[in-house]
Amino acid sequence: MSLKVFTLLFPSSCQLQGQFHLNGMHKSGDVILGGLFPFHLFSAVPDLSFTSEPQQSTCQGFYVLGFKLAQTMAFAINEINRNSNLLPNVTLGYTVYDNCVNLGIGLRAALSLASGQEEQIILDNTCLGNPPIIGIVGDSYSTSSIAISNILGLYRVPMVSYFATCSCLSDHRKYPSFFRTIPSDAFQVRAMIQILKHFDWTWAGLLISDDDYGLHAARCFQSELNLSGEGCLAYFEVLPSEKNTDEFRRIVDVMKKSTARVVIVFAHESEMINLMEEVVRQNLTGLQWMASEAWTAAAVLQTPQLMPYLGGTLGITIRRGEIPGLREFLLQIRPIRHHNSSYGNSMVRVNQFWEFTFQCRFAPAPAGWVEGGGALCTGQEDLENVNSEYLDISNLRPEYNVYKAVYALAYSLDDMLQCKPGRGPFSGDSCATLLKLEPWQLVYYLERVNFTTPFGDQVSFDENGDVLPIYDVMNWLWLPDGSTKVQNVGEVKRSAFKDEELILDEDKIFWNFEFNKPPRSICSESCPPGTHMVRKKGEPECCFDCIPCSEGKITNKSNSLECTSCPEDFWSNPRRDHCVPKRTEFLSYHEPLGISLTATSLLGTLICAVVLGIFIYHCRTPIIRANNSELSFQLLLSLKLCFLCSLLFIGRPRLWTCQLRHAAFGISFVLCVSCILVKTMVVLAVFKASKPGGGASLKWFGAMQQRGTVLVLTSVQAAICTTWLVSSSPVPHKNTQYHNDKIVYECAVGSTVGFAVLLGYIGLLAFLSFLIAFLARNLPDSFNEAKLITFSMLIFCAVWVAFVPVYISSPGNHADAVEVFAILASSFGLLVTLFGPKCYIILLRPEMNTKKAIMGRGIES
Repeated sequence: MSLKVFTLLFPSSCQLQGQFHLNGMHKSGDVILGGLFPFHLFSAVPDLSFTSEPQQSTCQGFYVLGFKLAQTMAFAINEINRNSNLLPNVTLGYTVYDNCVNLGIGLRAALSLASGQEEQIILDNTCLGNPPIIGIVGDSYSTSSIAISNILGLYRVPMVSYFATCSCLSDHRKYPSFFRTIPSDAFQVRAMIQILKHFDWTWAGLLISDDDYGLHAARCFQSELNLSGEGCLAYFEVLPSEKNTDEFRRIVDVMKKSTARVVIVFAHESEMINLMEEVVRQNLTGLQWMASEAWTAAAVLQTPQLMPYLGGTLGITIRRGEIPGLREFLLQIRPIRHHNSSYGNSMVRVNQFWEFTFQCRFAPAPAGWVEGGGALCTGQEDLENVNSEYLDISNLRPEYNVYKAVYALAYSLDDMLQCKPGRGPFSGDSCATLLKLEPWQLVYYLERVNFTTPFGDQVSFDENGDVLPIYDVMNWLWLPDGSTKVQNVGEVKRSAFKDEELILDEDKIFWNFEFNKPPRSICSESCPPGTHMVRKKGEPECCFDCIPCSEGKITNKSNSLECTSCPEDFWSNPRRDHCVPKRTEFLSYHEPLGISLTATSLLGTLICAVVLGIFIYHCRTPIIRANNSELSFQLLLSLKLCFLCSLLFIGRPRLWTCQLRHAAFGISFVLCVSCILVKTMVVLAVFKASKPGGGASLKWFGAMQQRGTVLVLTSVQAAICTTWLVSSSPVPHKNTQYHNDKIVYECAVGSTVGFAVLLGYIGLLAFLSFLIAFLARNLPDSFNEAKLITFSMLIFCAVWVAFVPVYISSPGNHADAVEVFAILASSFGLLVTLFGPKCYIILLRPEMNTKKAIMGRGIES
């Protein structure tokens, strides 16, 4: 193999095909850790036209806590680098990206971390060297963590989440490299049920976010509630991820009408912000909120405007910790000397944090900012004089999880590097080294890591990648002076020897109700129309669920015990409170698909007419005479019939169209294929006649014999169609098997055998034509029409071989569309392959349309 060929097959470098523009921070080091944090709460995704490369997504709504989480990771890495006992002679670096609370952006960021952002990677024979990152701290959301872990798990790249709690992530076989420093929702749900049981709340509403976090939490909550038998749900609603005002209004209306006083919410801050806007607008008070860990400590919700509604909230939150020195590190940030700061070469716009914190703008300010009284940032503002959650280290919860996640990766790497050669855990008792580090090797040590934080918490992972669960129970206190406070009123934990244990200090709990007493919430809500009552097994009679009627059934009064089925041609409306006529569906001339197929059919008919006109006008020319003009005219007429018969498949099925469509289709195509078959046989006969002693073969293929053969072959198909129509005729049929809420009008074929024989006969003739033409493909150039016939039959057979399985698997009007498409595709294939070259010579190359030039292409008939 030459060097040039080797270079082409095995290039020495990998070229980056595209690069995502991601906000983030970076610090170089011997080993790099990745991080995914929400610097922004919202994202604007460009429209996808699929006609051009989409624009990059933009992030909006600066999120101070997310920025603080990233700074906590930077602090932990700096602290590790200063620790001579942990990873000596190894400098940790980091690359942190903004996920913008968006699955797409988070997934791009994770892939960029795992693959690197270098424009070109030079390869060598050894392929040695560290990967771009050895592990990732993140993601913060369960849906993103699931998507990222599905990909990174293939390559065993470790990922330690600080906030993803979905219980589905506890499947270590499915997510072999996923770990987390926060307990799973399975434990959080059991903690919630412990609180419900403690206060005898047996009637509650459940709100969840529209993602894996919320959906899995809801599934687990309902399952545990059924098993415990301690209560039932008054309602269960999914909060939209986007700001859908109508949907939030509907959800709040449901809450307002319900008699349940307790509302349990598994959602994120962004969904809660949108929900509370509608709660305030409708002035919905008197509810006892129970918060999941995702928003229990959300300072953005602890405002004077929202505390009249959210005061007294009980929440489950992750373990609080202490991180000495973090506040001093956070104070180091300065926009002017940002790029030279100790936490590395940052790509994130710290100016945006500065502008958000001090409510100012750096020059040049946006138009109208200064004129409207806005201040300009100098970069010398004092962070210590600002009351911001950025500097609040009294309630470090997600930050503490980030801190533990970084240290878990660091201790795992340290354990790996302390391995003694010949005593390693890998093949041949080998050890992993920085020079040949593989991410899966770090996963091995991460599964066995065990260390204690300065706060005194032991960190280790079980067989599912989960930590030993412990939660704090928090209460939102609304003080008389209007200020707010989130105080610890208990804890829920599980030890190696006990199940869940709830410890509450009820004297400290603030209740946002009269007399500062807990509310009473029991099962007593009426079932609205469209639902029916289903009593829970083992529950009191007053406790029941309101289950929506299944599709096709309704109730038009409250407190109905069962749903009534709608009549055959009717279906239930979305609210399931009355029956409406079913929608009808068929391949119509008025819908885009029907219009397209009709236009294509008419176009094919027009082209056939044009080609026929060309052939008639030039019928005396050698190219027409040399290719059996009479059969060519018959073939063009049959192709016109093929194109026109497709129109019978469009429109609402009637008895006559059902009977005529397949008969017309079968006879038209047999007429067409018969002409091609006779044409092929004539080509062979003419060639044999040109041989010495072969003249006798032509007497069997005179003009009368050709017409007779076509007529006989077509008559066989006509007999098949007649027998089919007489014995078991196709009839219109109203089909409800595909969709319960609509009626699909179609033609029942009647006899499947008749339809199969019709298609089989066409296929048999097509195969014979292809076989004979294929055998004649190597005849001299003067007979090269056999090559065109071979190619046309190949296309014809390919279309109809593909048609059968697609037709069988296509439901309703799609089956008609598939058959029309097959008719048009095969017709166009025959038209183009058989008549395209001749029209080209007649119209564009007239110098080739002479007897002398055609001698090498055909024999005059």
